[in-house]
Order: sequence, then structure tokens, then C-alpha cells
Amino acid sequence: MTEEKLLNIDRISDTENVFGTRDENVKLVEEAFDVTIMPRNGNIVIIGEEENIAKSEIIIRKLFELAEKREPISRQGVSYFIDMVAGGQAAGIGEFNPDVLCVTIKGKQIKAKTFGQKKYIDALKNKTVTFCIGPAGTGKTYLAVAMAVTSFRNKEVSKIILTRPAVEAGEKLGYLPGDLQNKVDPYLRPLYDALYDIMGNETFLKNLEKGAIEVAPLAYMRGRTLNDSYIILDEAQNTTSEQMKMFLTRLGFGSKAVITGDITQIDLPSEKKSGLKETIKIMKNIDDIEFIFLTEKDVVRHALVQKIVKAYENYSDK
Repeated sequence: MTEEKLLNIDRISDTENVFGTRDENVKLVEEAFDVTIMPRNGNIVIIGEEENIAKSEIIIRKLFELAEKREPISRQGVSYFIDMVAGGQAAGIGEFNPDVLCVTIKGKQIKAKTFGQKKYIDALKNKTVTFCIGPAGTGKTYLAVAMAVTSFRNKEVSKIILTRPAVEAGEKLGYLPGDLQNKVDPYLRPLYDALYDIMGNETFLKNLEKGAIEVAPLAYMRGRTLNDSYIILDEAQNTTSEQMKMFLTRLGFGSKAVITGDITQIDLPSEKKSGLKETIKIMKNIDDIEFIFLTEKDVVRHALVQKIVKAYENYSDK
């Protein structure tokens, strides 16, 4: 039975921001729950079946709350809220008010955009070793770098160390020009990019020259003890069992370690076991180590990336 509900909105002036360009945000909600949403006499009206009106109201009120706080409202964010409500997690939307992790050199606030990311950030704050496993585009590396920079700025650590295994994804290192550092730099580029974005080019280079920031292949970690450092191992799915053990045993006093990877994108030779997959079984019950598993719902790149990840997951399941 079709019903109509009038929502009293305190800041109706935010309607344009909430509805989005050409009402794209509201159209997503309308299509998802088969309702009609429109402004009327300084209020918002939702027309549809009672249950669908209730679901739509939760999202609309949350969007007005975000608009009042001057938070950005994106098509992707609206889709995320729709998925939560449709999946029976409506109560969680009201509790989703993540803190600012840090601010980039351009003034952009970095904070969790999904519940999975919020859980990840909480683990980074509270655990000595955090494993984050999930598909491309979920912010695994970027949030880890943001937390490392925050700890460095707050003088909680004196050094940031970022590393990756230099494993080829279909191309051979030997074909690249230059010395060893030139050959491995392309594999470390995502780490450089995150640091540039958050710290700025000048600050990054200054700290790099001082040795306060180190970006190096995983092989360079052997034989060292890393004290008072924030250490990030990226693309950990491409570590061997021996490399993963070597990395984890580098941890020194006053240090934190973050290990990120996507176990669906392993580039190791078929006869080699992924150290990351093995570690999930070995380390799962150790105190002060936490495993965070992100899914396609936590993808924060272009909305199409989420669909691509889901399509590959479905194909693998079959």
C-alpha cells in the first residue's frame, strides 16, 4: 500500500547538496527502494510502501546530517549507505562518524569512508602489528601511509619505513633500464605517490635525505632490527614464507608494523607459497596482532572498480 511521509528537516537549505547534481543521489535511493522523494513546502516528502519509506528516511536524514557538517556527499557514499540498509545494517549508519586521521598537504581530510576502513584504522591505532587483506581500491596502502605520517608528525616514531617485494607482474625487472634502484622504483611508486600526496614533495624529499623516511625493496630489510619505526609492507601477497618470517622478525622496540595485500592477485611462481596466505593461519591467535579483511564494499575508487572486483569474485567462486 502506497503511503506518504513528511520529513521535517532543520536545514532544508542543504537540499541541493543532499540531492546532488541533477538529483543523482536521490535517484539512487528512489531506484533502490521504489520510492519517490521530493521537496515540499520547506520539508522532504517520501512516497512509497511503509517499509521502503523507513529505509529511505534513514539514508536521507544521514545525508542531511553530513551536509550540515560540510562533509562531502558522493554518489559512491550514497550507494554504500543503500547497501548497508538493504543488508540489514541500518542501525550502523547513525554510528558512522569517523574521526579525521590526518590532513593532506592540499588540505584534504583523510578519514574512513566505510565501516571496514574504520575497523582498519582502529586496529592501526591499537595494535602493534596489523594485517589488512582486501581487493584493489580499498585504501589499504593509503590509510597505512596516512597513519604512519600521523605517528611521525606526533613524534610517536622517528622513522617511516615502506617496503614491497620486487616481484614482476608479467614483466621482467631485467628489461628495465638503469641500476638496481632504478629497476625497483616502479614497484615502489604507489608508496611514493601516497607520501607525496600527504606530506608534500618538499617535506618528503627533506625527510628522505635525512633518513627519516626509507622506501626500499623487501630484500633490503634482511639482517636489520627496526626500532622506533612505523613499518609498512605493501603487496605482501607476493612475499614467500621465508620473506614474511624475515620481515616480521625485524620488528624492534617502539615500532609498529602494517602488512597489506590482496590474496587474489598473487604474482609468485606457481611452486611458491604466498607468505601472506600462510601467515593468516599461523598468526591468527596471537595477542596484539589483528587481521582486517576488506571486501568490494570497501572499494573507494571509481564505482566501476567495485563492480569489477565483484565480477572477478563471482567468477572465482564458479
